[in-house]
Parts: sequence; structure tokens; C-alpha cells
Amino acid sequence: MRLVLLGPPGAGKGTQAALLSEKLNVPHISTGDLFRANIGEGTPLGVEAKQYIDAGKLVPTDVTARMVKSRLAEADAAQGFLLDGFPRTVEQAEILKTLLEENSQQLDGVLNFKVSEDVVVERMLARGRADDNEETIRTRLAVYRDETSPLIDHYGEKIINVEAEGTVEEINARALNSLGK
Repeated sequence: MRLVLLGPPGAGKGTQAALLSEKLNVPHISTGDLFRANIGEGTPLGVEAKQYIDAGKLVPTDVTARMVKSRLAEADAAQGFLLDGFPRTVEQAEILKTLLEENSQQLDGVLNFKVSEDVVVERMLARGRADDNEETIRTRLAVYRDETSPLIDHYGEKIINVEAEGTVEEINARALNSLGK
């Protein structure tokens, strides 16, 4: 099963991805983890990404896409994956589509974890991180909304909405049910 995970910061994507990865027997591929692994291992892509990160800039799409392409080529991703953090834009969605087509593959769906802004703010404030205050969180949510709404329209019928409020188990059951599992 080849899936993209969407949802605002604080929607619980990471938690659900770990559970779904285990239950669907496919790797959870997070761009954050990819960046950390490539930088930590000092790969050429990691060195390139680190220069942008150290300068306080976003890592360009082509660098991220090359990391994703490299990761999708690994043996454990041959039968599927959960992709978290890529694509973030329609341009990246088109790149992913091309990467998959090169291997005669396509996405099975796009899980969109839906959660109200107030619940997200509550969850993120509860984490107690220094950089998480209500204003910062709401700004991040606005950026997410602006960047991701076009992606939801782009994927159209591939979107599988999952109500992401409730217990971890309830949300996981809804996600699996929506995938017919």
C-alpha cells in the first residue's frame, strides 16, 4: 500500500504512521527523519540540505525529492510506504507521481487527518515545547492550510478523510477502516 499522509501539525500523523506502518507492514517515511539520517550520515544530499538548514532556509524541493527518491528505492519500500511530509505542494505531488511512474507504481490513497484548530492548539500546548505558544501554533496552522488546501484539491478522489479527534486507538481504527483493513 502506497499512501501519503496529510494533516496539520499536531494532528497525530507521526503516532498514526507508526501504528499503520506496523499493521500494514510498510515503512513510515518522514521527511524530517530523512533529513536527520542524511545529515547524520554525512551523505552528499545531507551535506547539501544542512547548508540550507544552517542558513535558516527551507531545503529546496529538488533536494528533498532526491532524498525521497533514494529512500523509495530501498528494498523495504518496494511493496509500499507511508509518506509523511512530502509532498507539501502540488509541484511536489507531481514530482512524486513521476517518481512512482518510473517504477510503474501509483499512490493507493492520501490519508487526510482532519482535526479542529482548537484541538490542535490544545494538543500542541500540552506537549510543553518552548516554541509552542498559541500564536505560533495558529500561524503554523495558517501556513499549513494555505500550502495544503491546493494539495487536497489536486488529489481529489484519492483523498481519504480520517476524523483525527478521539483516542489514538479510535483514530487508528478509523484510518484502517477507511483503507478497508
